Amino acid sequence: MDTLDVSRWQFGITTVYHFILVPLTIGLAPMIAIMQTMWVVTKKDHWYRLTKFFGKLFLINFALGVATGIVQEFQFGMNWSEYSRFVGDVFGAPLALEGLVAFFMESVFIGLWIFGWGRLPKLVHLACIWLVAIGVNASAFFIIAANSFMQHPVGATYNPETGRAELTSIWELLTNNTALAAFPHAVAGAFLTAATFVAGISGWWMVRNMRRAKQAEAAEAERLETDARTMYRPATRFALLVMIVAGIGIIYTGDVQGKLMFQQQPMKMASAESLCETEMDPDFSLLTIGTHNNCDSVTHVIKVPYALSWLAEGKFTGVELQGVNQLQEQAEQDFGPGNYRPNLFVTYWSFRAMIGLAAGSAALALAGLWVTRKGRVPDQKWFGILSLVAIPTPFMANSAGWIFTEMGRQPWVVHPNPTGVDMIRLTVDQGVSDHASATVWASLITFTLLYGALGVVWFKLIVRYAKEGPLEHDMHPPGDTDHDEPEDPDKPKQLSFAY
Repeated sequence: MDTLDVSRWQFGITTVYHFILVPLTIGLAPMIAIMQTMWVVTKKDHWYRLTKFFGKLFLINFALGVATGIVQEFQFGMNWSEYSRFVGDVFGAPLALEGLVAFFMESVFIGLWIFGWGRLPKLVHLACIWLVAIGVNASAFFIIAANSFMQHPVGATYNPETGRAELTSIWELLTNNTALAAFPHAVAGAFLTAATFVAGISGWWMVRNMRRAKQAEAAEAERLETDARTMYRPATRFALLVMIVAGIGIIYTGDVQGKLMFQQQPMKMASAESLCETEMDPDFSLLTIGTHNNCDSVTHVIKVPYALSWLAEGKFTGVELQGVNQLQEQAEQDFGPGNYRPNLFVTYWSFRAMIGLAAGSAALALAGLWVTRKGRVPDQKWFGILSLVAIPTPFMANSAGWIFTEMGRQPWVVHPNPTGVDMIRLTVDQGVSDHASATVWASLITFTLLYGALGVVWFKLIVRYAKEGPLEHDMHPPGDTDHDEPEDPDKPKQLSFAY
């Protein structure tokens, strides 16, 4: 492989790994904030225990996300210096806002939240986790705004003297319709991931406690059943509700984003269907056979009529969609000789993986709502297994969606805006740094091994603390006088703002 191929592999591997962690951070922070709010409002200890329990898992994920995310920005200058030179004036603005505003907010207030238990006033401490939740979502918005410029460049002009894109309107950049469509879709996917994570762990603990209670002595059995009924069932039901809302949001925002992509990047959407030739009212393809390479070998086996026309324009009939071959001919006329097709195999199957893997969350949501209906606390082993099996599915669905978004844009790193400023476009081979292949191979191997090790650490820590469950010292909040140790009359009294 040459320098271009190795650089693409390095950026793909590091970014896919980082993106596994991102949705859980975005979605779990607001859910933890809601849990803590429920504790503050209701004063029920089980919401405090859930806040501390899932807060610990959130911090593990957040720490690994920060460590892996920092590398991404360095790669723009090291592996993709020509890209950075071309669009750095534009691309750097939302990334700077992400660092100065969003990441600063996250870092400050997550520190206050971690060390503020029992030290900060209750409402101030609650505000900290809400500001963390706002910060992580603001961070996502600025990054998506930067990425959306690569998908649909706006708010900039091309300077022929310097050969660079220059920012003309930060407002147009941040209100790019591509960003406004992509952000809610990404956030909905993040909430689905976090809710599946919470429902999966809580559902497993609920079933585990109920089954263990059958074999335990009376006092222990009562404790196990009480935890299952008053702590794990409410957590599961709360997460299931979030999953339903997030699922509806994903369907709606995905439809909006898809219709926009048919206008802005028709080659990506034609490739997502392996639609090789222009057709009137083509069928939506569920299954194909073949390599898909350049449309030389594609056989559509299972098709759904009318669906693709609706996805493209919101009409069941009367829609003509351009095929890959015709779009390739048009691109050659507009931009000169070259292959303007993405990898059809990856684009086609990543699109279906994105949709299909979300079925794991849907199955858990439907099963969970059924087995916990009317106050029931399930003890069925199959539901405990389903709860665990469903957890990784939205993680993989989010990663597949990112792969589809980026691979479907190829060979462009900055896709031409069909109605925008001319010359703000860049292919991947034009954006890569002029390094020796061996140099990039060394960093690729190093990062892959390092990220692999971090992945093992992340997984082991998440599994360890998820299996450990809420700790005994988290049974009651600090300052809860109903459960505090008797006061020592000889101990000097201290002024405290703890709660």
